[in-house]
Amino acid sequence: NPNRHESLCPDERSREIMRKTIAFFENKGLKKVKEDDHARAWYADFLEFVKQERLFATLLTPARYGESADCRWDTWRNCEFNEILAFYGLAYWYTWQVSILGLGPIWMSKNEEMKRKAAQLLQEGNVFAFGLSERTHGADIYSTEMSLAPQPDGSYRANGEKYYIGNANLAPMVSTFGKMADTGEYVFFPADYRQKNYELIRNVCASQSYVGQYALHDYPVSAAEILHRGQEAWDACLNTVNVGKFNLGWASIGICTHALYEAIRHAANRRLYNMAVTDFPHVKQMFTDAYARLVAMKLFSLRAADYMRAASPDDRRYLLYNPIVKMKVTTQGEEVINLLWDVIA
Repeated sequence: NPNRHESLCPDERSREIMRKTIAFFENKGLKKVKEDDHARAWYADFLEFVKQERLFATLLTPARYGESADCRWDTWRNCEFNEILAFYGLAYWYTWQVSILGLGPIWMSKNEEMKRKAAQLLQEGNVFAFGLSERTHGADIYSTEMSLAPQPDGSYRANGEKYYIGNANLAPMVSTFGKMADTGEYVFFPADYRQKNYELIRNVCASQSYVGQYALHDYPVSAAEILHRGQEAWDACLNTVNVGKFNLGWASIGICTHALYEAIRHAANRRLYNMAVTDFPHVKQMFTDAYARLVAMKLFSLRAADYMRAASPDDRRYLLYNPIVKMKVTTQGEEVINLLWDVIA
């Protein structure tokens, strides 16, 4: 309940982030949130709030690269932040989610210069993007057509298109996956939306979010900008998906929690046959079913977060649990929404 939120985070800065985020949306109000959603309005106000409060900088910068002691990549508190954002609107969660994906290949890289650059960009309030999917092949890693060609001076030129890329309109580091033109090796490199060889083609979705199609035309990449090559690029791609797509389950939890509150309020304020709708036995059963599923979704996702935090070369349970969060928790979320629809219909 936003009015009685009790953060599970042990430190004051983390609790402050949760409180201020809730306050931002409560002050904005449901009416304005819905108006912006219907108008497909770009969430500039939210991104300005993120910048001013250094939210992404605090939550998504590993401690080694952070400018303050509060900076760390903490899966536990990121789960709570996931849920809060999705509770208020999926578009706000989405820009955070794709920033996590975009940062994955950077933080997994051995390229210290690019890591320091990412940390500085986070401090400045920027978002990030993950350039994997292509229009023809989707997220098929094997079939990527993005090409990086060596040049005589030791630099590279990138050519190709990416499709369905969140934050592609505003990310100064779009972690772009491709292949070396000469060897066929996989490669990751950053692309900057402000560069003239970066063509932002369009938003492929009719929503508040910018889910972009972009093309690189002889885009210059220096050797110092390469994030990964060969097997490391492949591994970074898959593990970014493992770590980042886990957040989809938390998005479902946030959405379903908000829907549950609204459905209960709606049903409690309706009377049929001189009874509150919430007193009908079949409605009680549907609410109980929805609530039980929602609790199970959350408990399973928290256990998956534990396995992610405990992960090591000898403990890779997260590789089993995370995909289940992505797939099964989200589909259970659909079941919860279906039950609530039956109540309010």
